Amino acid sequence: PRGALYGRIGTCTQAYGTLASWLVDVVNVLTAKLDEAGGAMFPKAAAFAHNTMGAPGHGRGVGTGRWASRVSAAPEVFGELPIGVLAEEIETAGPGQVKALISIASNPVLSAPNGARLAAAFERLEFMVSLDIYLNETTRHADVILPGPSPLEDAHYDFAFPQFSFRNHARFSGAVFAPPAGQPAEWQNLLRLAAIARGDGARADVEAFDDALLMDELRKQAGEQAPIVMQALNASGRRGPERLVDLALRSGPYGDRFGQNPGGLTLDRVIAAPGGIDLGALAPRIPEVLRTPSGKVELAPPLLLADLPRALADLDTPAPPLVVIGRRDVRSNNSWMHNLPTLAKGPFRCTAWVHPEDAARLGLADGARATLAANGRRLDVTVEVNGTLRPGVVSLPHGWGHDLPGARLALAAQRPGANLNALFDDAARDPLSGNAVLSGVAVSLSPA
Repeated sequence: PRGALYGRIGTCTQAYGTLASWLVDVVNVLTAKLDEAGGAMFPKAAAFAHNTMGAPGHGRGVGTGRWASRVSAAPEVFGELPIGVLAEEIETAGPGQVKALISIASNPVLSAPNGARLAAAFERLEFMVSLDIYLNETTRHADVILPGPSPLEDAHYDFAFPQFSFRNHARFSGAVFAPPAGQPAEWQNLLRLAAIARGDGARADVEAFDDALLMDELRKQAGEQAPIVMQALNASGRRGPERLVDLALRSGPYGDRFGQNPGGLTLDRVIAAPGGIDLGALAPRIPEVLRTPSGKVELAPPLLLADLPRALADLDTPAPPLVVIGRRDVRSNNSWMHNLPTLAKGPFRCTAWVHPEDAARLGLADGARATLAANGRRLDVTVEVNGTLRPGVVSLPHGWGHDLPGARLALAAQRPGANLNALFDDAARDPLSGNAVLSGVAVSLSPA
């Protein structure tokens, strides 16, 4: 009576990721667990949620494929292209060839499939700039690295997770320490790069650019009242992201609406509550939450129905003898965490989990070295026999492989681990989302 089906990364990063994620919702609908207490519900985030903007109950819905990549014609999804097409867009000459790149706090050489190809492509760029605190496997290719502040030197308002929370809330975390004298804020660096990209040059007035961008947004939201709203926002003396957070909170579902809702949320009020503000339990939101053209839950979109035969046909084929899946550990969730002493200590986490039956069948012992291979590429891994897996499945965490020349990750390099994603085909992806196929891939495993 109070059950709900839930899925995240594991259901997404494989060949049927969109279908799997959609069918999670279908099961919740067919079992009457959608938008019901104890089931799958929709938070009402205090800021930045599209499902609280505009007229409630209907909208444009989701469109994909409005344009496509230049080389392999991969369709855009939410304005983005798959990471798997980036290398070919750099390698292939012609109009629209990618010749410059900006990377922001990311490490696609380890996190994307076939990172060796991507690394070689980065060397062919005419210019690359990275905003990062590390010289890692990706930023080693950059011509310029602009160091960001420590997380404790920057303020934080969570953009994404309040839209998935099990209780509505708002919380702002201010900077704990002042940044070094003379170091620009990260948002200022980003705006300066944007100014350069649009031809204004490196000496552009970043403050004026910030004001212009905000005024453009206010005209969309407030029309003729935009100058009045701008004046109210500027009264706090804030700029950059904090001013945008104030706007989002004040114009959001709990906001003070710039005086129209006295006692509503403002950034000042949220800051005054260091532990955050509890905005109450989740409540049913359908149909208000919907942004579909029909104003209904569109349970069977034609794009998803059209992809079902592909999955059904696969069910009729024999399963491979062995497939690999990724995994994440709370202390080594992403590659940057491997270089932090507090998180890196303890047992080595980049081990290949193997079911006892498979270990016996393949002649593998706990702690032994083995060779994991796919797509003509191979890795040396350390075996950890683990009965929690299904037979026929081996698991290796993502984000490792800190043994590439040119990176300066002294701690991570002491136990570099193996880069699982290096085995994968960068052309293999879920055709609906463009997500890379990083799980459920057929592999072989043998004693090293």
